[in-house]
Amino acid sequence: MSSSLAGLTATSAAEGTDISHQEDGNVLQKHVAFFDQNNDGVVYPWETFRGFREIGCGLLLSSFAAVFINLGLSAKTRTGKYSSLLLPVEINNINKAKHGSDSGVYDTQGRFVNSKFEEMFSKHANTNSSALTSDELTGFLKSNREPKDYKGWFASYTEWKMLYFLCKDKDGLLHKDTIRGVYDGTLFERMAKERKRNLSDKKSA
Repeated sequence: MSSSLAGLTATSAAEGTDISHQEDGNVLQKHVAFFDQNNDGVVYPWETFRGFREIGCGLLLSSFAAVFINLGLSAKTRTGKYSSLLLPVEINNINKAKHGSDSGVYDTQGRFVNSKFEEMFSKHANTNSSALTSDELTGFLKSNREPKDYKGWFASYTEWKMLYFLCKDKDGLLHKDTIRGVYDGTLFERMAKERKRNLSDKKSA
């Protein structure tokens, strides 16, 4: 649900899909791979919790995220299997957990659709062409709503507002590179490294 990162290139003209990060696993898989702490292809709530702590979230937000994310995604990624009280999320099936009323930047296979990403800013970034304000973000979310898809509305609102809370700049702008980093999975690694460096600097001060 979080700052300036390398952009995605190499767009497929046929599908409008960026493929630069798809050599081993689709982009949606890379979006969640940061939280797979032991690299076993499965994300448990305690791994989600630790991941959010590593990027600088407090105990309350990290706990909420762990329950909200794993509860919402576990059953969807375990098609054909019994539900588990441990709420595991299987990364290989993460594309099956796409909810309605989303941006469409990920297609049904979890691939990045560059045209939908750019549309987010061409239609809604009125204050700054490469960033969204809080009100513009709300307008973007409302434009994606499907009729009576209340679960999708709630999921999208929670995800995006959490990202805005964590990553807006001092002027209240959520920048394009930050959002891109969420989609390609590089933002979380960067945030974790930055937090670790800041903690190290404080200890040595």
